[in-house]
Amino acid sequence: MSLRLGDIAPDFTAQTTAGEINFHEWLGNSWGVLFSHPADFTPVCTTELGSVAKYRAEFAKRNVKTIAISVDTVESHHKWIPDINETQNTVVDYPIIADPDKKVANLYDMIHPNALDNLTVRSVFIIGADKKIKLTMTYPASTGRNFEEILRVIDSLQLTAQYSVATPANWKDGEDVIVTTAIKTEDISAKFPKGHKVIKPYLRTTPQPNK
Repeated sequence: MSLRLGDIAPDFTAQTTAGEINFHEWLGNSWGVLFSHPADFTPVCTTELGSVAKYRAEFAKRNVKTIAISVDTVESHHKWIPDINETQNTVVDYPIIADPDKKVANLYDMIHPNALDNLTVRSVFIIGADKKIKLTMTYPASTGRNFEEILRVIDSLQLTAQYSVATPANWKDGEDVIVTTAIKTEDISAKFPKGHKVIKPYLRTTPQPNK
């Protein structure tokens, strides 16, 4: 059965490039991004892991830890990392999970029947500090992920977890947000003192409350 939003992210113990970890213990009180890649020494994956390393400060200021996984061994990962660092002009300093027995890949349904049975697809799991899955995305092997979009989603998830708001299409941090329909229009001013606009009875906006 595939994982659903709101499910507790499966816990596991695995070998990584940073040593053995227990996933939930490693996350601690942080949010997490667990992302799989099809194989080491592949071109798209090289750019992706380098991209995540370049965004380390952005993830850190959101209290997010990143961790990658493929079915390759720790030894393979260690041999590949210098290539990533060289070609992407960065330093990969987050763990990469070794999963040669596919234990973690199967826990998270990362190997799809329509793909090769020894390759993990490009899955992304955003996990909250409560260890619950907040978002899942799966890309085909040929398409590299947009990690700016993943950061944008994290901004939305963390904002909407604290306030009774939702974020509109293409929203970016700092822009107006939507007041949820659970709040009556006459109660908006007390809850959101920065002001609000009523576009339709069901579509009310307000400045981002934590900015």
